[in-house]
Amino acid sequence: MRDVSADSTRVSPAQEPRGAAPRGPVRRLAAPVGVLAGAAAAFAYVGAVDPNEPGHYPACPLLRYTGVYCPGCGGLRSAHAVVHGDLAAAFQTNAVAVAGYAVFAVVWAVWVVRAARGRPATLDPHPAWLWSAGAALLVFTVVRNLPFGGWLHP
Repeated sequence: MRDVSADSTRVSPAQEPRGAAPRGPVRRLAAPVGVLAGAAAAFAYVGAVDPNEPGHYPACPLLRYTGVYCPGCGGLRSAHAVVHGDLAAAFQTNAVAVAGYAVFAVVWAVWVVRAARGRPATLDPHPAWLWSAGAALLVFTVVRNLPFGGWLHP
């Protein structure tokens, strides 16, 4: 057997990755800050270039060729309304997109807190949550394309 001295310290693999030096808080927060910068730039662009004006963005190919609204139709108009603080218009153009923006904000905030504390940012949702989200998205898509779902049209 190997002789282990009492004064040796053991570090768990979760605390120190194999072959890597410990990361400081600036390096740990670099990825979340980069993602936030990208999302902010995208929202700033959509806020500056109005998607309600024709010719600025390409049309949805599914809507153009089939006449069917996809779950993302109205997402740019929704983002434009969010940037300008008009949440009623944002929900009217695409309620699922607004919910997606909120989910992104929560997941990003959790990521920042975990990164600041030096913990890994793992996202492991239960399969039932994923199936439920997919079913809700499917119901939203079907209802917005039915005659009585006209209030969900972008």
